[in-house]
Amino acid sequence: MEHQQMQDILNKQKAFFIKNGPPSYDLRIDRLNRMKTLIMDNRYKIVDALHADFGVRSKNQSMATDVYTIIPSIEYAKKNLKKWMAGSKRKPNFPLGFLGAKASVDYEPLGTVGMISPWNFPMFLTFSPAASIFAAGNQIMHKPSEYTEQSANLMKELCDAAFDEEEFATILGGPDVGATFTQQKFDHLLYTGSGAVAKHIMRAASENLVPVTLELGGKSPVIVSNSTDSAIAAKRIMLGKTMNAGQICLAPDYIMVHSDKKDELVSGMKDAVGDFYPDLKHNDDYTSIVNQKHYDRLQGLLEDAKEKGAVIDEINPANEDFSQQEAFKIPPTLVMNPTDDMEIMKEEIFGPLLPVKEFTEIDEAISYVNKNDKPLGLYYFGSNKSEENRVLSRTSSGGVTVNDVLGHIQQEDLPFGGVGPSGTGSYHGEEGFKTFSNAKAVYKQIGSRFDKLLSAIRPPYKGDIEKVLKQIT
Repeated sequence: MEHQQMQDILNKQKAFFIKNGPPSYDLRIDRLNRMKTLIMDNRYKIVDALHADFGVRSKNQSMATDVYTIIPSIEYAKKNLKKWMAGSKRKPNFPLGFLGAKASVDYEPLGTVGMISPWNFPMFLTFSPAASIFAAGNQIMHKPSEYTEQSANLMKELCDAAFDEEEFATILGGPDVGATFTQQKFDHLLYTGSGAVAKHIMRAASENLVPVTLELGGKSPVIVSNSTDSAIAAKRIMLGKTMNAGQICLAPDYIMVHSDKKDELVSGMKDAVGDFYPDLKHNDDYTSIVNQKHYDRLQGLLEDAKEKGAVIDEINPANEDFSQQEAFKIPPTLVMNPTDDMEIMKEEIFGPLLPVKEFTEIDEAISYVNKNDKPLGLYYFGSNKSEENRVLSRTSSGGVTVNDVLGHIQQEDLPFGGVGPSGTGSYHGEEGFKTFSNAKAVYKQIGSRFDKLLSAIRPPYKGDIEKVLKQIT
């Protein structure tokens, strides 16, 4: 799509907003309901499109992660919308409040929010933020990822049928279209994806001073304490790591395990994979890597780690041969004894490879986390409360789940976002509503019958101005 066509859609949305004003409570609820109906009525089409895009993508997982997880975002917004829209009363400065002055914060829609969504959870990472964007009273222009083409085409078809172009417009295309998209004068831009691309997005948005929310990723650590139930931790870690074959921005990226628990944890992780996936190659519940490019990148990370001395421990319960296959599956693979010069310890993995490091003192784990970029998620397993508090207070991350992985993103009343290189801004729940709103300060001055009181601070100044200032500050 050409620059001019995109601009025309944006102009239409802006003109629509100016003509009609902020959408009413009823219209916002209606948009949220239309979105819910669109998802539920077409859930089997959604699951099939995702399967086609990945070559193999677990249909059961897709039903969970790209259909049913969206519904709580919509329902939570509907349930709380009246309260959020009400804004808040604030206190005017003394003594004006006593004399009838009023102060409040009103949440007004920003207008049109541009949204660039990723390929790993195309539906969830479109419609979950869209619930916040619609709740706040905005319109949407959406550019889905070209990597998952069937899902992008399906989204366009469904959204075009359910919404007018002034409400929700979907723009299809590759990197060129994406670059043009980021140059538009949106009222806000939401990007979910990699930090490398985010730098270009932020640069383009800055040309028009468009505020951005960036949901990125990074190397989310798992710290496994010596107070952990290893078998339970192993199951929970591997469920999160093997879901979508590790192609998750919040996937556990590396483990730091106490030396006392290492052997137990490793054998527990192997058992867990065997329980979840007795075989992998033709198992439709085990997802493929999205394309050749990402498959080759992951194989390159393994080769590099191997060359630099890591022990590669592939978990392949049925001893299948993956050298010949229709898809791009990679078995869950532990990378033991990783060192910092390995590429796998420098870049976000985004696949089913899991480096395992050891520590003996908790401060070793904390300082390792702190010498790297702040991650999107941090996971602590253990039953030692003071150690847990130390880890949480001495590290910084977008969010934390204790005794599980990925859990915090599923909570509707918690904000989801990163910190530093793992992202800026957040959505979900009330924070999502506020991210996509302008918190407008409104002050109403005292009435005319008290106007004389203001003359003390008007020229010509008489007497000691400091005396007056001291009384009112």
